[in-house]
Amino acid sequence: MSTTARSKLFRPMLAGATLRDRLFASLGALFGIGMTALITGLAAKEGTPLIWIVPPMGASAVLLFAVPASPMAQPWAAIGGNIISAFIGVVIAHYMPLSALAAALAVGGAIAAMSLLRCLHPPGGAAALVGLFAGSSSSYLLPLLPVGANAVVLVACAWLYHRVSGHAYPHRPPAPKPADTPAWTFDRGDVAQALEEMGETFDISPEDLETLLAVLKQRALVRAYRQLACRDLMSANVVSVPATATAEEARALLVAKDVRRLPVLDAGGRVVGAVGLRELDPSARTVADIMSPASTAAPHTPAINLLTRYAEERVHAVFIVDPEGRPVGVVTEADWLAVLTRGLN
Repeated sequence: MSTTARSKLFRPMLAGATLRDRLFASLGALFGIGMTALITGLAAKEGTPLIWIVPPMGASAVLLFAVPASPMAQPWAAIGGNIISAFIGVVIAHYMPLSALAAALAVGGAIAAMSLLRCLHPPGGAAALVGLFAGSSSSYLLPLLPVGANAVVLVACAWLYHRVSGHAYPHRPPAPKPADTPAWTFDRGDVAQALEEMGETFDISPEDLETLLAVLKQRALVRAYRQLACRDLMSANVVSVPATATAEEARALLVAKDVRRLPVLDAGGRVVGAVGLRELDPSARTVADIMSPASTAAPHTPAINLLTRYAEERVHAVFIVDPEGRPVGVVTEADWLAVLTRGLN
C-alpha cells in the first residue's frame, strides 16, 4: 500500500467532519463525562463515586458531542434508549441465569424496543448488558439510577456545550430556502421512496437529507448555468429606436414587433437608454426625453448573472453590447424560461 493510500485511512469518515470539529468534540466529551461523573457521584452513599457512571455513557458521549446532528444522538434517543435498554437487561436478569442466550436476548430485545419507541441509540446495547450483568439482585430502579440519571446529565451537558460551540442541539434541520429551490425539484415523498428502494439505513434524518440534496441541486444548477454566457442565450435580432424618434414612433414599433422594451441608440449606434410602453408620454418631443437607463451586459458575461436583474431590479430585457456599446443581442426573461424548461428534459 502506498504512502498516499495509507494516509487516506486517517481522513475523517463522516461527511462534513473537520479536525476542528473533532477537537471540539473531544473537549465536549471531556466536559460532559466529567460533569456526569461528578454530579451523579454526589448521589453515591458509599464507595467511589465513579460507580455511579456506567460504561455506555462513554459511547453516548461520542454521539452527543461528535455527531450531534445524528438522529441517534438526540435527547430522546440518548435518554430513552439507555433507560429502556437497561430495563430490558434487568428484567431478563431476574428471569434467566446469566448466559450467552440471556446476553443475546437482552441486546436483541433492546434494539427491538428502541426501534419501536423511536429512540434507537447504539450505546443502548451496552446499557442492556449493564442491566443484565447487575444480576437478579439488582433493583428495578437501576435503569433510572444510575443509568437514567447519567443520560439526563450527559444530555444536559451536551445541550449547554453545543449552545456555546454554535451547533444546534437538539438538532433541527434547516429547511431549504424557497428562493433557492427550483419549482421542479424533488419533494419529501421522493426522498422517502428513494430510501425505500435503496433498502439501506443511513445515519442522517430524512429532513437533513432533503435539505442536503436541495443545496446540491442548487449548486449543480449554478455550476451548469455559469458555463452559459450571454452570447449563447441572446437573440441577435435587436429591435431598436433612435433617440430622435417620437413617442408615437416608439409605440408603433413596440406594438408591431411585440416587444416590451426597446434600446435607444444615439447617432453612433450606441445604447444610451431604453423605453417601454409605460414610459411613453405623447407630449414628449423625442424618445430621448422619456427614456430610462438601459440594462446592458457584455457577450461573455455569465448568463446566470442576469437573474438578479430580473428578480430584484424588475428588468425584463438585458441588452448585450459590444465594447463600443452597440447592441449585438438581447436576453429576455422569456429566453431564461426557455433554458430552464430545457433543463427539465
